[in-house]
Amino acid sequence: MNAGEIIIDHALALDWARLPAGAQQAARTFLHDTICVGVAGRNAANTDRVFAAAQLWGGADGSPVLGRPGARLAAPYAAFVNAFQIHAQEFDCVHEAAVAHPMATVVAALMAETARSGPHDGANFLSALVAGVDVVATLGVAVTSPLKFFRPATAGIFGSVAALARLRRMDRAMALNAFGCALAFASGTMQAHVEGKPTLALQVAAAARSAVEAADLAAAGLEGPHGSIDGPFGYMRMFEDAFDLAPALQSLGVRQRIEELSWKPLPTGRAAHGGLVALLSMMRDSGLSAATLETFTYRAPPLIVRLVGRRPFPGMTASYARLCFPYLGAVALRHGTVGLEHFSHAFLSDAELHTLAARIVVEDNGDCDPAAFVPAAALARRRDGPPLTCEVTRQFGSPAWPLSRAEHFAKADACLSFGGMPAAAAKLVQVYESLELAPDTGAALAPAFG
Repeated sequence: MNAGEIIIDHALALDWARLPAGAQQAARTFLHDTICVGVAGRNAANTDRVFAAAQLWGGADGSPVLGRPGARLAAPYAAFVNAFQIHAQEFDCVHEAAVAHPMATVVAALMAETARSGPHDGANFLSALVAGVDVVATLGVAVTSPLKFFRPATAGIFGSVAALARLRRMDRAMALNAFGCALAFASGTMQAHVEGKPTLALQVAAAARSAVEAADLAAAGLEGPHGSIDGPFGYMRMFEDAFDLAPALQSLGVRQRIEELSWKPLPTGRAAHGGLVALLSMMRDSGLSAATLETFTYRAPPLIVRLVGRRPFPGMTASYARLCFPYLGAVALRHGTVGLEHFSHAFLSDAELHTLAARIVVEDNGDCDPAAFVPAAALARRRDGPPLTCEVTRQFGSPAWPLSRAEHFAKADACLSFGGMPAAAAKLVQVYESLELAPDTGAALAPAFG
């Protein structure tokens, strides 16, 4: 069997009842987190523009959109808008080792499909979700070279197709053709990340949309190439410079990738979190403040420097600022946290924040792991005392340092309030606690759509 067949066989056979309790809880938890983040994305910069464009593409009697009561779009375009909203504020969960955001694409694609072909019971929906995350993470952890393309989009489309194949209970031949169609659609460059443009989230949106389309084309009988993953011009060779796929494939069904996801406790690039948490701890424990800071240096693996080591500049966009550690550190120093509200024009143009950001830098610590987030070290030099140091060996929100139930729900409540739907909080608790018992997942998720 080739890699595509191995992956598809795993996805189609995944059964909720056979998953360990930890994986089941992680699936419910991160689905709840993703939905709430997507509701918050309803009020993110540029989402109204994206929604307005999607309305031109038709399907007013189709699938619902998070945080937009009564709004409906054809399933591919509902997936498109929902995925954009989920990723638009850099608040969606991540698989750190894979350098990917599996839930943004997979959840958006599954919600769109559930609305048009349901009812699908909760256990079936969650099984498909876990399968999709397995696929995205497997493709990501197999890579041994630095990030080249935007993996949340390029791997995300294959995870989403696998999830749809599981939800729709395709046979292997049809699912393999869907993978082949996905290869035709796969795309996503890092240029939007380098420039900090909102098209970064647009690439996630396109992957979710194209996954729905790829599944539909395969169901209609269109044949695709069978070597979509490991063929000479398949996904791995075209999008990654170096990889070792065999160990990753062997882990399918052995390691529960859904349990390896990390929350984002702050709405920023994940690469900024280690330094921000270190900075906030210095403020809390040692009295560090904007007034007393002389310089702050975060020495971290090269991936961190590449993703968030950029310098701020007047007129930068919210998309750029979320990936700019000096700006984020300045916000944390001034306001004691970094929240969804800190990316408006008023904050981005604040001269005092820019002056403070000039004292904050990220440096490469020479780590040879191209996907490492830790270990790292923070050094704060003060004007009124000895330097402060903090070793960062784990990231807040990771499996090694997870959010508590209270912290999880505090984030969810903040997201729903930002999205203008605080009343949905109580109704969405079922998603976190017992979605697998729901006879109709669409009805269970309905409060998030309004």
